[in-house]
Amino acid sequence: MRVLVTGGAGFIGSHLCDALLDAGHEVRALDDLSTGTLANLTAALARPGCDFIEGDIRNTSLVERALEHCDAVVHLAARIGLRIIVESPFDTLDVNARGTESVVQAALKNNTPVLVASTSEVYGYSTKIPSNEDDPICFGSPTIGRWSYACAKAYDEFYALALHRERGLPVVVVRLFNTVGARQSGRYGMVIPRLTEQALTGKALTVYGDGTQTRCFCSVRDVTAALSTIVSRIHALAGEVLNIGNPVEMTILNLAKEILERTASTSTIEFVPFSQAYPVGFEEIMRRVPDISKARQAISFDPKVPLESILDDVIAGLRSTAKR
Repeated sequence: MRVLVTGGAGFIGSHLCDALLDAGHEVRALDDLSTGTLANLTAALARPGCDFIEGDIRNTSLVERALEHCDAVVHLAARIGLRIIVESPFDTLDVNARGTESVVQAALKNNTPVLVASTSEVYGYSTKIPSNEDDPICFGSPTIGRWSYACAKAYDEFYALALHRERGLPVVVVRLFNTVGARQSGRYGMVIPRLTEQALTGKALTVYGDGTQTRCFCSVRDVTAALSTIVSRIHALAGEVLNIGNPVEMTILNLAKEILERTASTSTIEFVPFSQAYPVGFEEIMRRVPDISKARQAISFDPKVPLESILDDVIAGLRSTAKR
C-alpha cells in the first residue's frame, strides 16, 4: 500500500512515516514545513519507498497530485498548539477547516480512503469522564479564541463523515489525546517538551494555574502503531470514530515533579496564572480522559508505553538536539 501522510514532517506525521515503512508500506509525506521540519524525516527519506512534497494542503491541485498512485491518505496536517490557536484563530480555522476540505475532496475524486486525525478538544466543556465517541459536545463562546480549534476539528469530522454517508468515501476519524514523545517541540505550548526543556536548561518549570488540572499522555509509538493498524483495516472501519490515547491521568504539578526527578534537575517550580501565560481568549479544561473501549474492540488498541518511558524519550531527544 502507498500512503500519503499530510503533515508528514511534523511530530506525529514523521513517526507515522517510520511506522508505515516498518509495516512494509510506501509513504509520501506532504508538509508546508511551517511547524514540521525535514530533519524529522531524515531516517524515513533514506529508506526506499519514501518521498516528500513541500506544499500547503489548501492547494487542492497540489494535494491531488500528491495523491496520485496512493491507496490511502492519513490527514494529520493542522494548526496545533494552544499558543498558536489562541494567538491566530483565523489561521486555525482556515487551515484546519478549508485544508481538510481540500484533502477530503481530492480523495473523493478516486474514492481514496481517508484517516482524518481529530482531537480530544472536540469534547469541549464535556464533564463526562471518561469521554466516549458518542458523547454530546459543548463549546465555549466564539469570543474565546481557544474554541476555534475545537470547532474547526469538529467541522472536519462532520464534513468527512457526511461524505462517507452520502458519497461512500471510506473515512475513519481518530480523536487523539495528548500524544507525546521525541521530536515534539515545546514552542507551541506542548506541556511535556516545554517543562523538559526548562528542566534541562536550569530554568524554573512554569506550571500554569495551581497544577491540579490533569491530562492523559500517550506515547507517539503507541499512537502511530494504532494509526498504522487502522490504515491496514481502513475499509472495514469506514465510518467509525475512535478515541486514541492513554486513559491514565496525572496532574500537571506531579508531571513537573516527575520531570525534575528524571532529568536530575535542580530547577524550581513556578506557578503562573493563566492570565499571564496566555493572551485574552484562553479557557482551561481541568480534565480530559479518553474512553478507549471502542478502539480496544476495533483494533485491539492497548497503550503499552508508561509515562516514565515517554519522558525518557523526550529527554533523550532534547538532549540529542542540544548537542547538534
